[in-house]
Amino acid sequence: MGRFSYLTIDFNSYFASVEQQMNPALRGKPIAVVPVMSDTTSAIAASYEAKAFGVKTGTRIWEAKRMCPGLILVPARHELYVDIHEHLKEEVQNHVPLLSTGSIDEFTCKLIGDECEPANARKIALNMKAGIKKNVGACLNSSIGIAPTRLLSKIASDMQKPNGLTLLEQKDLPHILFPLQLTDLPGIASNMEARLHRAGITSIEQLLSLEPKAARHVWGSVGGERYWYELHGIDVPKSDEGRRSVGHSRVLAPKMRGKDDARFVARSLLLKCATRIRRLEVVAGGFGLAVHPDYGSTNREPIVHESKISPTQDSFTLLQYLDQFWSELPKKSGPFRKVSIWLYHLSDESKRARDLFVETRPDGFTKKEILWRSVDKLVARYGRETVTLASQKDLGLQYLGAKIAFTRVPDAQEFRE
Repeated sequence: MGRFSYLTIDFNSYFASVEQQMNPALRGKPIAVVPVMSDTTSAIAASYEAKAFGVKTGTRIWEAKRMCPGLILVPARHELYVDIHEHLKEEVQNHVPLLSTGSIDEFTCKLIGDECEPANARKIALNMKAGIKKNVGACLNSSIGIAPTRLLSKIASDMQKPNGLTLLEQKDLPHILFPLQLTDLPGIASNMEARLHRAGITSIEQLLSLEPKAARHVWGSVGGERYWYELHGIDVPKSDEGRRSVGHSRVLAPKMRGKDDARFVARSLLLKCATRIRRLEVVAGGFGLAVHPDYGSTNREPIVHESKISPTQDSFTLLQYLDQFWSELPKKSGPFRKVSIWLYHLSDESKRARDLFVETRPDGFTKKEILWRSVDKLVARYGRETVTLASQKDLGLQYLGAKIAFTRVPDAQEFRE
């Protein structure tokens, strides 16, 4: 019999399941978790009762209500989801050590020794499910995939939902994957699918029949070759490339979609990013911003700006870059639906090159950076509203910036910054 190396657990309809766990009145009901209570927004999660009507992540709420007349809208509570995430992580580690966190609703564990035997691996998975229901919440169903490689365990966790358990053995490969679509595989979205089609690959069977070097050519990098080996059950250790950027985005409430109001939201998101890079002890050498026109605009393409900057972690300097870009927006632009901010080209704060035109202290920091580091300490101790810019006061933006992305889970400190 085959042996296994990885176990991936994926929590089904996570945000919606957490809301049903916390509020018994929502259990068994079709619910959609939304960023704002508006029909113009989209669902960021749907319960399985809502999915039965065709409602899913990304469905516009006005359309979701038409599809599911009894749909209940629940405002997102990101801090709660992170808190439950931590409890789930603790319970998972009661059964097997955690290898990595794929997202807010996904963990991967490395199996070793006797744990790799099929019967033992299955028992671990079943005990894990039982422990979660007993110690964290009965509504938190999960699907578990067990396989020889990390990629295959992720694929296996998606093959039986909800509440599934799938073991992919080496003897079953690769033909067990043939019924899947290319976009069922992690990392293959519409753009990658189009690239594969241009290479004459329209099925998983064709993809798996490639030679490893051919897969590298299609991907345009060694990543394609690594992907091919993992699909064939050959484990390839994953390298750690470190953090490349920090960013925050926000879908704007209807009353905040005007150009001036959206600017204040963008400034607040940027201040949040600046606080994070100081806490991470890095400086940013690049600044990026994107504004997405509202649904009713004739041009729906986002306006995107990126520029290299002198490495800094000073909020005032970063705000100047933002205000300069905002002043260059067309006068009649807006209303905007969404604002995104990111800082990139991150480097160790102690190793940055000195800017000859900026006065710094012997330790390499500017006076303004020292000021903001003092502000960070006050905020960390006494709360977010202790010290803030007058222009940003009383915006009333719940969970400003600290939201959960597909591949990053914010830590508890971010909700207090």
